[in-house]
Amino acid sequence: MRITRRELLSGLAVVSVGAAFPGLSLAESPTSLLRINPDRLRNSLEGLSIYGRPGGGTFADGVSRIAFSDADVAGHKYAMQLMRSFGMEPHIDPAGNIFGSRPGSDHNLKPILFGSHIDSVRSGGNFDGDVGSMSAIEVMHALQEQNVTTRHTLQMVIWTNEECCFTGSRAAAGELTDGDPALAYNGISAADGVRKLGGDPARLAEARLLPGSFRCYLELHIEQGGVLYKANVPIGVVEGIVSIDRYDVEVRGFANHAGTTPMAERHNALLAAAKLIEAVQNVVTQKPGRQVGTVGHLEVFPNVPNVVPGLVKHSIELRDLSAEKIAGLGEEIQKQAQEIARETGTEIVIKLIEHDPAAVADAQIQASIESAAAALGLKTMRLPSGAGHDAQMMAKVGPMGMIFVPSVDGVSHSPKELTRWEDCGNGTNVLLQTILQIDRS
Repeated sequence: MRITRRELLSGLAVVSVGAAFPGLSLAESPTSLLRINPDRLRNSLEGLSIYGRPGGGTFADGVSRIAFSDADVAGHKYAMQLMRSFGMEPHIDPAGNIFGSRPGSDHNLKPILFGSHIDSVRSGGNFDGDVGSMSAIEVMHALQEQNVTTRHTLQMVIWTNEECCFTGSRAAAGELTDGDPALAYNGISAADGVRKLGGDPARLAEARLLPGSFRCYLELHIEQGGVLYKANVPIGVVEGIVSIDRYDVEVRGFANHAGTTPMAERHNALLAAAKLIEAVQNVVTQKPGRQVGTVGHLEVFPNVPNVVPGLVKHSIELRDLSAEKIAGLGEEIQKQAQEIARETGTEIVIKLIEHDPAAVADAQIQASIESAAAALGLKTMRLPSGAGHDAQMMAKVGPMGMIFVPSVDGVSHSPKELTRWEDCGNGTNVLLQTILQIDRS
């Protein structure tokens, strides 16, 4: 019987595993036993929290590490210091994104990319984005520490300015130019903001990742909602990032004296807006599913106590994994708006101003995340992401997958944002094992 080179190498691999780890089956190979260092991960997160912390505050007081701020610059330097501590040399691309790489054994294979962001909202928490970024560093550190060489090259990334505009990941997806307003944030010009982080806005085209240039993109993130926490499930497998439709609404009535205009003769724009806001709630909740609808911005004119409001401007935002579903909800809201306009003697104009398509997670990656979690003895739940993430930009370029860990009480974008240290460690171990599973596949 003739033995091929591949069969011979496969046999040698089994022998070497058995010799180094007596009694282990191939399914229990050394890489399946790898774990991250949870104490080191916690130290990294606590160390990062210093940058943007309120003066005299503690970890529990949250952080304001706004993109392009001095705190953001210091946080980026801190992350690069962590990378250098175990021999990984960081690279800053023209959009200010930080990359780190570990070469694989097979240069014909596309790299596996994973990471998140470290910028925050004003008065935010210490877990949104930070967990994914520090976990990416920890995964690389653990592999280096345990002398593991993967087949694929591994690349980690910390993206620029996720909270405002996905500046870094949009550049990587080829959807950002040097004149794009998404580069300007926090009162800092486009050029200055990216330069502060070590980038070069004149060379943004070089930050683009070509479609198919990586095997997949993975992102570990806190859920930012309460589904996992309420269900007591430690790992969420993200089905996709929801589609978003945003509308601008103008309700036009007639401003008139509040004391002399009879109730029956009023064309009260605010009354019509109130009825429309209630209609949004009713339309969105009348169907089963995880769709959501929000009116979060409202302007009333002339906005004085003794005048019947003549004009109201407000927003409507609809979110769901199904773009068709939220389009249908929008149509029903339009119909009810016209009935409200007739009833109140007003005019209601609703304009769709933004449509963001859903970013669907790759089915095989979802299965790999579930398999990795099961091997670690961790329960999983599939769920959509109602919040936007850099992963939605990467889904435009290649296969994407996301891992969620629970947010205590569903609180996020707040100093009270909290993910238990055990859940941070579990999520990072699932990220590590998912990378290793994809690397073997």
